[in-house]
Amino acid sequence: MYRHFFKRLFDFIIVLVVLILIWPILLIIGIWLHFANHGAGAFFLQERPGKNGKIFKVIKFKTMTDERDSSGNLLSDEQRLTPIGRFIRSTSIDELPQLINVLKGDMALIGPRPLLVQYLPLYTAEQARRHEVRPGITGWAQCHGRNAISWQEKFKLDVWYVDHISFMIDLKVIFITIKKVLSREDINSSTSATMELFDGTN
Repeated sequence: MYRHFFKRLFDFIIVLVVLILIWPILLIIGIWLHFANHGAGAFFLQERPGKNGKIFKVIKFKTMTDERDSSGNLLSDEQRLTPIGRFIRSTSIDELPQLINVLKGDMALIGPRPLLVQYLPLYTAEQARRHEVRPGITGWAQCHGRNAISWQEKFKLDVWYVDHISFMIDLKVIFITIKKVLSREDINSSTSATMELFDGTN
């Protein structure tokens, strides 16, 4: 009953109340990032696969500029990540616009993170089961390493969550996420400013 009805109902009510309370803060952050990103904009929209692989556009605060080298290629993530963007990312504030995705029904508060569309053909049948539920702003994998664990470990944790969804598990994810955000744990991978791309083996 929770999985098929109350989870979505709780998400909608909680997110609606939160957005009403924090919209002035979101507006200020958006204006701040617009200037910090040197005109590259404050929001980042990208197609991601949701429940059953249905494509939607995820909304995040943009933490990088669009600076390019002399050949017109984008600079590395590390070079384009601004000091303000680094703070926004480390505090997970960049995820807040996804509350709109939750309100629309594209996402849930808790679930496997929505990843890149280009990964879809790379998943094994077992890994693809992560799309049996709505993707989340945070999830079981984020509570157990976030960007500090391998893709294979993340997918195992995602599928475990799909098989064990409950109100108590979601409540546990919320408390662990708050703790990790406050302590800024596991923000980056061990080798880069952001998580490495998944290639089907890593």
